[in-house]
Amino acid sequence: MNRLTHLKKGLALLLALIMVLGLAACQPTATEAPEAPVDESADALFQAGTYTATVDGHNGDLTVEVTVTADEIVSIETTDHKESAGITDLVFERIPAAILSQQNLAVDAVSGATVTSDALIAAIINALEQAGADIAALQSGAGSAAAAGEAISYDADVVVIGGGGAGLAAAVTAHQNGASVIIIEKMPRLGGNTILSGGAFNAVDPGRQVPQGIEDSIDKHFQQTFDGGDQVGNPELVRVLVENAYPAIEWLESLGMKFNDEVFTVLGGLWPRAHKPSTPLGTGFIDTYSNYINANDGIEVLLDTEATELIVENGRVTGVIAKHFNDDVTLNASKGVVMASGGFGVNSEMRDRFNEDWPALTNLKSTNHPGATGDGLVMAEAIGASLIGMHNIQLLPLGDPNSGSLSGNIEHGVENRIFVNKEGNRFVDEGARRDVMTLALMEQTDAYLYIVLDSSDYPDPDTTTNNFNETINELIDQGRAFKGDTLEELAAAINVDPANLVQAVESFNEAVENGGPDEFGRTLFARKIEQAPFYAGPRVPTVHHTMGGIEINTLAQVLDTDGNVIPGFYAAGEVTGGIHGANRLGGNALADIAVFGRIAGENIANEQ
Repeated sequence: MNRLTHLKKGLALLLALIMVLGLAACQPTATEAPEAPVDESADALFQAGTYTATVDGHNGDLTVEVTVTADEIVSIETTDHKESAGITDLVFERIPAAILSQQNLAVDAVSGATVTSDALIAAIINALEQAGADIAALQSGAGSAAAAGEAISYDADVVVIGGGGAGLAAAVTAHQNGASVIIIEKMPRLGGNTILSGGAFNAVDPGRQVPQGIEDSIDKHFQQTFDGGDQVGNPELVRVLVENAYPAIEWLESLGMKFNDEVFTVLGGLWPRAHKPSTPLGTGFIDTYSNYINANDGIEVLLDTEATELIVENGRVTGVIAKHFNDDVTLNASKGVVMASGGFGVNSEMRDRFNEDWPALTNLKSTNHPGATGDGLVMAEAIGASLIGMHNIQLLPLGDPNSGSLSGNIEHGVENRIFVNKEGNRFVDEGARRDVMTLALMEQTDAYLYIVLDSSDYPDPDTTTNNFNETINELIDQGRAFKGDTLEELAAAINVDPANLVQAVESFNEAVENGGPDEFGRTLFARKIEQAPFYAGPRVPTVHHTMGGIEINTLAQVLDTDGNVIPGFYAAGEVTGGIHGANRLGGNALADIAVFGRIAGENIANEQ
């Protein structure tokens, strides 16, 4: 398979528990280096020896040890760091290997882990400065040349574009239905937005809901989804989603995935039907698919492989043209192609082009992973696919002020917290639709809120974690959350009017006691905010989901602009449109990608 990056065995190494990376705006700051020794040889590139440098990484100090001879960088070892496992593994593997191979600093950051990459490179530079290196010369890449690319061809029954939840669900299902499959992923790891998600999966599940006293039905899920999207979504697609959500959970469980017994109401989900995986974030989904891939022949993953064009022969999609670094890759698919490349949440130009409903989105950050740039939409439109609902862009009111990510979010459930603005006042029903909450937030001072809750959600501040595996004390230490032993102390910590904050909590507690609704129409309550210490976390609007995309039918077949099926072309996940309408309910995305990923995989495998 030449130099293409393959992922067949050992995928689990890349998919250990991860947290959102490359999301902070911090810049690495090196520790002060001792004065570099001077080599007496005029021809020496370095003063031979071993040098240590420490910089600020994403999660704390990062230390490297660099050994050089007079004319060569011999070794680069990261001796200590607090970066999260998973995506950072690639940073610590690729960057030192590239520097040692090229003997220069002309290396790129690892996509999706920019902050960690920049920190590691800064530490290496600091160490080399101590060795008396000419950093500018090393950064120029003088003497190195890019390797010539090759033309490489692959054949399979099915090619899947995108290694997130939808693509992997389609690939596994296609393989289960007898097809050989190649998955191509432009990023250096699998997971897409799925692995960064909170993991909430909506499904009507009497087995879990009834013991909790929750009344629910598929019709109720349908109506809330359809009405929650302003009745803009295709009702046939909505019906397929809600009817197949729980069977998708059963299927995932059959593959070894585990969900907690208790269901809950996720932000903007409107009803307690969200299933929480037993592992943090969306890692459980990706690990489950990866374990299947590892255990079975006939399904292959190509990383760092970016699709650029669909191959169409006699009106039928028969393959994909892609790039792998300098290599030109052709992938022939005898049965067809599944597009599962995700949305365009981080593509500010595309967001601005289609936005009709929000103030300018140009400067807003996104919760999405760096690969969510809308490439699949461009490729699909180029062959005549219909794009629908492209202006339907979902914002969340809960982005990290520095990064836009969901990381650092202190809430555990909708029922147990309130939002206050910079004046310390509540301003919205915290159980409302996501667009309603975000629009209300945009009317507040600096579009800035604090989530306020009590220690009931963090009984042990050193071990109890949020959905991103972060403890409240870690967040406090990083300045991403605040604590007060009284509400007045918390108000001082977040610089809001203490009388307003006390009144906000007291009125909420009164509504809990009376059963609501309160002055904002809120009806979702569980317990009072009354157990000290109290916590607050800052949040801002962030771009979260793009509901518009490729138009599909109930078989996940792609339709052209005349409403006809494009043979050999299927799509699933956030790249599609027409399911969620103008607003997606929280918890419906992971259901969507599993349901329609399975449908796409089964139907394409059975193509004649």
